[in-house]
Amino acid sequence: MSPQIMTVLSFVGLIGGILMGMPVATVLMSIGVIIGFTTLGPISLDMMVRGVFAVMANDTLVALPLFVFMGCMLQSTGIADRLFHNLRLALGSLRGGLGIVTILISTILAATTGIVGTAVIMMGVLALPKMIESKYSKPLATGIICAGGTLGIIIPPSIMLILYGLSAGVSIVSLFAAAVVPGLLLAVLYMLYTAIVCYLRPELGPPCCEEEMAKINPATFVSELLISLVPPLALILGVLGAIFFGVATPTEAAGIGALSTVVLCVAMRRFNWTALRDAAKQTVQVSCTILWLMVCAQMFTSVFLGMGGGVVIKDWILAIAGGNPAVVLFIMMASIFLLGQIVCWTGILLITVPIFTPIAITMGWDPIWFGMLICVNLQMSFLSPPFAYAIFYLKQVAPPEVQLQHLYRGVWPFIALQGLGLLLVAFFPELALWLPRLLLR
Repeated sequence: MSPQIMTVLSFVGLIGGILMGMPVATVLMSIGVIIGFTTLGPISLDMMVRGVFAVMANDTLVALPLFVFMGCMLQSTGIADRLFHNLRLALGSLRGGLGIVTILISTILAATTGIVGTAVIMMGVLALPKMIESKYSKPLATGIICAGGTLGIIIPPSIMLILYGLSAGVSIVSLFAAAVVPGLLLAVLYMLYTAIVCYLRPELGPPCCEEEMAKINPATFVSELLISLVPPLALILGVLGAIFFGVATPTEAAGIGALSTVVLCVAMRRFNWTALRDAAKQTVQVSCTILWLMVCAQMFTSVFLGMGGGVVIKDWILAIAGGNPAVVLFIMMASIFLLGQIVCWTGILLITVPIFTPIAITMGWDPIWFGMLICVNLQMSFLSPPFAYAIFYLKQVAPPEVQLQHLYRGVWPFIALQGLGLLLVAFFPELALWLPRLLLR
């Protein structure tokens, strides 16, 4: 069969398998084997093995479980719980203050773990009951938690950035630096939206009760707040600073960060063997899931590109767009957004990046800027119904009175804010390129 027909059949099989409820990794591996034997014969097995080995032999992947361990350790030892409690009291007198605190904590968690599930579940346990108790609107409360949790996929050290760098052949250090401003920009947009909505409609996010605020002792509270806030921030700045200033590679910095997290937990008297065991177990589960998906995706992309599928997609997009760069970019971003409603972000990234990167090179786009557009876009996949992973993560831990309809209603304003963030990065490339040029010149 021609490459054009096999390309269509590949994506029909991919989407069909996923809609049938099959695991994404299984679908990718199966289609890779089938189209490989159909188009290339037994040599396709050699292509898949060499592709998988090339990915798994990259020592940068060692950073992935180490960064995951950092976040899991902070979660299992309760350090994040203590920080949330103190920040809640600090901003509790403001309208929407509890929502703003939730986004702030999510931002800090994003800079320690790089995975969405951990942040959403943790804030669902910590913040959602408090917001419901404070008479917050359920759609607003759930939307804040879901959107805040997605920051972990863009703010470094992000697992997505590591996988993107490996897939596109782009410097991971540059991607880390480029993601800082867009990630913080999204966090600021979320906080501004929460503050404005709650100011205009106080019933959606009222302040904490006056009785609770009156119990605060200012002298002891300030010291308690600093003790809970400064060490995690020092850990984050130390790890990212070591990467940005060339003191350590991402892998080395991840090792230092993992060890420093344990030391921090000991120093704050939060360390125990049960917490260490739980953190290690969760790290293994998350890391193995992602790495297995990478293996299966590499089997698919090795065969797909080997049979000429990447060239076919490139020719189709350029023909539809008529060579117009803006139209080409719109088609790629729209494709990623639509895929985000049925496929997990890892599958989208590992499938589309090898196909879209040559097109971006043809267009002459900066690879770091283009990578940021893809990564910001992929944030929306966590919130976009029907298969919105952040929604399902939160529903698992939400109180019974929080219905699925509340979550679906709550995420749409934040999807719009993510779209706004994507447009800002697209029209103002310096948002992504300024910091890498400053730090890595």
